[in-house]
Amino acid sequence: MFRRLLIATVTGILAACAVALFRHSMYLLEWLFLSNQSGSLVNAASTLSPWRRAITPALGGFAAGLLLWGWQRLNQQRPHAPTDYMEALDAGEGQFDYGASLVKSLASLLVVASGSAIGREGAMILLAALAASFFAQRFTPKKEWKLWIACGAAAGMASAYHAPLAGSLFIAEILFGTLMLASLGPVVIAAVVALLTTRLLSPGASTLYDVHLSGTLSALDYSLILTMGLLAGVLGPLFMWLMDCSHRLFLRLRLSPPLQLALGGLIVGLLSLLTPKVWGNGYSVVQAFLLAPPLLSVIAGVFICKVLAVLASSGSGAPGGVFTPTLFVGMAMGMLFAKTGGVWFPGTEMAILLGLTGMATLLAATTHAPIMSALMVCEMTGQYSLLPGLLIACVVASVLSRTLRHNSIYGEHTAEHRQIDVSR
Repeated sequence: MFRRLLIATVTGILAACAVALFRHSMYLLEWLFLSNQSGSLVNAASTLSPWRRAITPALGGFAAGLLLWGWQRLNQQRPHAPTDYMEALDAGEGQFDYGASLVKSLASLLVVASGSAIGREGAMILLAALAASFFAQRFTPKKEWKLWIACGAAAGMASAYHAPLAGSLFIAEILFGTLMLASLGPVVIAAVVALLTTRLLSPGASTLYDVHLSGTLSALDYSLILTMGLLAGVLGPLFMWLMDCSHRLFLRLRLSPPLQLALGGLIVGLLSLLTPKVWGNGYSVVQAFLLAPPLLSVIAGVFICKVLAVLASSGSGAPGGVFTPTLFVGMAMGMLFAKTGGVWFPGTEMAILLGLTGMATLLAATTHAPIMSALMVCEMTGQYSLLPGLLIACVVASVLSRTLRHNSIYGEHTAEHRQIDVSR
């Protein structure tokens, strides 16, 4: 066990470095091609001329698609291992196709840095798992390889979201049955070490989002939190169904990968002419809304455009995750609910409270991981007083969502099925 904890510590450090490498590479590309040094794609889009704002995501998607398509052509006859950590843990012997996985990560870097509405964290977690796997195959027995991939994935999530416990539970809940509970110790160690390493590499705020809530929760607050759980339990399956429909529509076009990703990027670019807030994974918009919730009309407009952008990006096969975009959709959903009922519960604090609840409950409804979802929002914001209410609401959302749609966003489609397969 002491040997495992030592390896888990090394895994956490490697994962944090992999996440930092991707993050700084993204900042470098934004500086080179968008002249943006703020770290916010929304700010970058706001400073561009309309024609550049419209075509930049399309160009990034075309470049990523060309890269994926070229790799497919070069490796058609070669046998392949998994290129995604979920598949590597669920099947096989805990091995990766390193070349294909790195190409997928590079393609994700291109679409993320050019403004596509897809999460950058998916590639970050994949790189963290790759780093862990590379180390494990050289210094650990084969029977432990899956454990170290899981540690790498959890550490990557902890580093990306500043949420080590939620990252550990992400592995435990979503891959329940693949790992024994006794393996959770190294997973937690790797996640915590990754967070500490990230803070050493990038000193700053201790939480991902800066949120200000005062006072204790009342009976009305708890009832509204529970109502949000019911609402998310219905809207979560609807959101997953819309992503499936978008994916099928793109497949029916029978476009080559470069043109398919370029089309998805072009849709995002055109939507950004209405509001630049559709660029990126939604992190900066979530932070701005949580600090000062805007008017109902503003939230509704950004919400509609952002959902369409996420559907276009994910449906076209843009490599990346939908974790952070899901948090944005949930936050906007909760704030819309609060603003709509503003006559009965006015004030910005209620909008922030229900926005946070929407983030947790929609995440629970789409992942079927209620404990991870509730804990993640608390860790990302530091609002641990919300945990009891969020746990109840997330369980309700997860159970209702599972009743309406049996599979979660992970169980129904692995990352390779939802994205352009770079290994075939």
